[in-house]
Amino acid sequence: MALAQVIPATLDDLGIEWEPGLEPGQFVATLPGERKLKTVTALTIAGDTLLLSAFVIRNPDENHAEVYKHLLRRNLRLPGLAYAIDRAGDVYVTGRYPAGLIDADYLDHLLGVVLEASDAPFNELLVLGFLTSMKKEWAWRVARGESLANLEAFRPVLAGSENDPAYAPQPLPVDPH
Repeated sequence: MALAQVIPATLDDLGIEWEPGLEPGQFVATLPGERKLKTVTALTIAGDTLLLSAFVIRNPDENHAEVYKHLLRRNLRLPGLAYAIDRAGDVYVTGRYPAGLIDADYLDHLLGVVLEASDAPFNELLVLGFLTSMKKEWAWRVARGESLANLEAFRPVLAGSENDPAYAPQPLPVDPH
């Protein structure tokens, strides 16, 4: 079976949401996760090569060197994939494979590795690259009685931010008119 048929058939068999991509021979799959709720993954047939690219996290607000060092260390454990950054500094996991190697089982394996590479380190990457913003968000939500549900996983590092003047929400400016 040709790769252009293997990819959609496998995605359907696995129950993974997908749609055709913008480029010919491209399939965009949405992998469900636990920490990162979804990982959008592009599978592109380019001649006799399958290109894979999955968005992991946007350009960190802070601690770039630590975030990238963490990802480079994880690269050593990724079979057939690697973390990369684009011009904007956004982080992806990418891979290139001979199209002849790809069958349903191998594609299933690749998608599992992609999901592990994007989902497993997600919370740690958020803390490394966005802690200041997360503390501000926590303090703002506490001050306004907003839900903390999607920040609960970070309670150990965020609780108390609402009492720290550096993160306390500022009052809205009053319009003199």
